[in-house]
Amino acid sequence: MRANGNTVNTVLGPVPAEDLGVVAVHEALLSVVPGAEHAFDITFDRAEIFETLAAKLDDFRAHGGGTVVDSTGMFHGRDVRLCESLSRRTGVHIVASTGQGPEELLGGYFLTPQTNPPTPWPAERFADLFAREITEGMVVPRVERRGAAGLVATAATRTGATATDESLLRGAARAAAATGVAVSVRYGADALHDLGIVLDEKLPADRVVVAGLDRADAVAAGAPLEVARRGAYVALDHVGTEGDGHPTDAERADLVAELVRAGFGDRVLLSVGATGVAKGHPGNDLPYSHILTSFVPLLKARGLGEEDVRRVLVQNPCALLTVR
Repeated sequence: MRANGNTVNTVLGPVPAEDLGVVAVHEALLSVVPGAEHAFDITFDRAEIFETLAAKLDDFRAHGGGTVVDSTGMFHGRDVRLCESLSRRTGVHIVASTGQGPEELLGGYFLTPQTNPPTPWPAERFADLFAREITEGMVVPRVERRGAAGLVATAATRTGATATDESLLRGAARAAAATGVAVSVRYGADALHDLGIVLDEKLPADRVVVAGLDRADAVAAGAPLEVARRGAYVALDHVGTEGDGHPTDAERADLVAELVRAGFGDRVLLSVGATGVAKGHPGNDLPYSHILTSFVPLLKARGLGEEDVRRVLVQNPCALLTVR
């Protein structure tokens, strides 16, 4: 299923990259903590879920949005058929992702294969698992494969990457290199360390986005600027979340302006990290349109022009998501 030319993998098939429009690069549609689907106190009304998500996507489109990237990866509620139906209904392009992590959210099958003693999956097995979801289609469990994933998204343990996390990161990088899609890394304790693992696999830096760089610890350490210097994309993907380890939106806007003034406007990506429907965890109920309605005015107040805004919201994600 590897697309040819200047295209992006969406759940409805490859589309020309220039058709994406404004892209929310790190969101979630249906997000389910593994096992929550079996809980006695959690309901799964499929019609209600669909209508809730459709309304949020309609709102995003009404405010100028074009594409939502569901960066939750495998086994966390990803429902390819649901995404297909939502895209047809709303006209919003949906890019789904493969990938897993962090270690604590992996199923036992991926943690303790039948070896003696048990050892983490090697990177090559993760690479094959993720690559097949791009070249052969994403798995609908026990049924079939559907459309191709458009991003490899993985995450490291918040307190620091474990041996299993390193296998995940290396596997994600190898899958990206083999298939032409980009890789997203939600860093653990040290953004530059985790980026270094991915770059050690010889994946070009401009095929990597480091997520969560608007966490307060990352900002304090100067990680956004250093990640940009190394050539990777800087994802400020908690826009609208203030406090609890995150800066204010005003401080985020200052950071974007700083990156643009330093010559790294072509490395910046923005997203809300919203959760359309959450099951088994609180989620983030901000609208996908928050950047367009509330954050863009802050950027313009800091001197960013229409060209700068278009680069961050349209051109940068288009370049990242284009299959090479």
